[in-house]
Amino acid sequence: MDLNTSEAKTLDVRGLFCPEPVFRTKIEVEALKVGECLQVLADDPAAEEDITRWAKRTGQELLSFRRDERNLVFLIRRAR
Repeated sequence: MDLNTSEAKTLDVRGLFCPEPVFRTKIEVEALKVGECLQVLADDPAAEEDITRWAKRTGQELLSFRRDERNLVFLIRRAR
């Protein structure tokens, strides 16, 4: 199955700083069904490491990560 971001729920945590982006990401992912995806938009530089580590530690799938001029964009699939 090809997944695009239009199939994912979006969580915008821009303007929030550690630990809020990872905390809110955790809450939103836990509300998803297994296999569903969440796109996270953040601008806190610490979020890159925080969310990546959280996904790995909790067994979630980080499908993609990209950075543009101002934003960090994560696509996470709930795996468990």
